Amino acid sequence: MPRGAYTGKQDRKAEHIEKSYEKRGVSKKEAESRAWATVNKQDKGGKNDGSGRSRSRSAAAKKGWETRRRRKG
Repeated sequence: MPRGAYTGKQDRKAEHIEKSYEKRGVSKKEAESRAWATVNKQDKGGKNDGSGRSRSRSAAAKKGWETRRRRKG
């Protein structure tokens, strides 16, 4: 497994891809290398910030917040 932080989903994906390459007759070492290269290409590297909930407010939330702020006075 390569160095760096990867999610469990990325680990499983790489393992599945690796097994697929091995079925086609690629050596274990080459299959692992190709699998991680594929995962990195698809997911743009290791653990990514920004996945999950957004940190910024939506337009509607901003509008509501501004309205409440004005009412308080």
